[in-house]
Amino acid sequence: MLPLSNSWVRPGVLAAVLAMVTAAGCDPPEAGPRSPGAVQPDWTLRAERSGFVETARYDEVVAYLEQASAAHPNLHLTRFGYTNQGREIPLLVVGPVDEPTPAAVRTASEEGGIPIIYLKGNIHSGEAAGKEALLRLVRELANDQRPELLEDLILLIGPVYNADGTEAVDLRNRPRQHGPLGGMGTRTNAQGLDLNRDGMKLDSPEGRSLARFMTDFDPHIVVDLHTTNGTRHAYHLTYAPPLHPATPQSIDSLLRDDLLPTATRNWEERFGWHMWHYGNAFSRDGLTAWWTFDHRPRFVTNYTGIRNRIGILSEAYSYLTFEDRILASERFVDEILEWSRIHADRILVVVARENSRDLRGERLPVRGGFPDEAPTHPILMGEVAEEVHPWTGETILLRTDVVEEDPMSAFVAFLGTEDERVPDAYLVPRQLDTILDRLRTHGIELLEGAPPPGTIQVFDIQARSVSEQAFQGRHEVTLEGAWAEWVEQGDPTPGEPAGSVDDPGAQASASGEWIVVPMDQPLARLAFLLLEPRSDDGLTNWGLMDPWLEGAAHYPVRRIVRE
Repeated sequence: MLPLSNSWVRPGVLAAVLAMVTAAGCDPPEAGPRSPGAVQPDWTLRAERSGFVETARYDEVVAYLEQASAAHPNLHLTRFGYTNQGREIPLLVVGPVDEPTPAAVRTASEEGGIPIIYLKGNIHSGEAAGKEALLRLVRELANDQRPELLEDLILLIGPVYNADGTEAVDLRNRPRQHGPLGGMGTRTNAQGLDLNRDGMKLDSPEGRSLARFMTDFDPHIVVDLHTTNGTRHAYHLTYAPPLHPATPQSIDSLLRDDLLPTATRNWEERFGWHMWHYGNAFSRDGLTAWWTFDHRPRFVTNYTGIRNRIGILSEAYSYLTFEDRILASERFVDEILEWSRIHADRILVVVARENSRDLRGERLPVRGGFPDEAPTHPILMGEVAEEVHPWTGETILLRTDVVEEDPMSAFVAFLGTEDERVPDAYLVPRQLDTILDRLRTHGIELLEGAPPPGTIQVFDIQARSVSEQAFQGRHEVTLEGAWAEWVEQGDPTPGEPAGSVDDPGAQASASGEWIVVPMDQPLARLAFLLLEPRSDDGLTNWGLMDPWLEGAAHYPVRRIVRE
């Protein structure tokens, strides 16, 4: 190793670098009993061996999961999809399950009354703390140090979702974040897409893999582990429940009124650490307040909510040391798992009730926004110290122990700003192959045959606007208009005749080639937000309907309603 000069390295960073030199000699964690004479596996992580200067690469993660699977009969390694560059997305299935198949997992859950929890790391590969925290959990499970988890829960552990981004290591990724100083991966995948914006449009192989995984393995809880920067607050970690205003109220209450406050109190009592709702302090429309991020289901945890599942966003604070970010993520996951063990029956009941709920005829939000006012909360603000990265010479920031209360309005929830009635069914023309593919990939039930009885409605387009600037490779679209009763071909209708050859809906009606999307299915919320033309995160918004909208007077998808 090259000699270091402490004349240009600030003390905090110097300590981390020196730790890298000495950590190679550290003892591995104590493992469970082994057969006499057996070779002892090495359970230390790259982060630990390097003094938390480096983070594990993709091949190391896979090898670690393979070692864990070989070490314990209740740990099974599989994969649930592929990345853009063809890497398998690994998944460790943990618990009283005979094999790592979706059928075996669902059967074990149903027969044993056991919640299924998906723990996901590295959707943004520069935010590596979650990956390392999950590998620590794997180590404990493989060495029989958490028998209660093996018995009471089924865990689906995926430490390295954005595997391609994990391999694109650069010392300057995530600037100002306090390590890992030896470099980390990229925010985006190999296509340059942010996978935490792909929940609805599914433009990435990873996004399509995740949507299929959600249907196949059907987890009750999804925990998405991130790292956040921005406001210099005093929280060690911030969190969020699903934020779309169409999220089932029972799921919202379970998280906001019980699980998250319980975890917050436990942290303060046990560790003296601070945790609260994700947000940033800034001025919006002249009001300085604490604002959370976004309600749209393109984000994984919001997407989880509109699938009638419990989504939890975890954001460790960027300006903690890498070691403390790992510890914060680890402690938060532990809180979630312990709460889930105690409240297993409640989790299963809430999810089952929402799955069986009939939404037809109800009104749900298609667009959302912040309320005009929000309760005041004593936001904990902090300070950072500037340090110098030893190899780039650039400034990085380190959280200090300053904690100051700053009461301000806290906007940590959204309201619906526009709603729409949930129909009995949608009718999608068979020729809309791109749309049907997305619906199938999401796991939405599609039927062939005659439409159900009822009044057929058409959305009359009054205006269509397209954003000039591309976002995530697409130009977002907004339609203006309204649903109205559709008159059969030959009868007078406003605007373009209903039987126009440019109207796929009219063609489908004439030929009978509809695909029916029934809305008495478990994924009705998701289907609604994908297909409603005014949805602010639907297939229309993402431009996927564009081939059938250019110059059209009607939205190509019809819907059926009954009084």
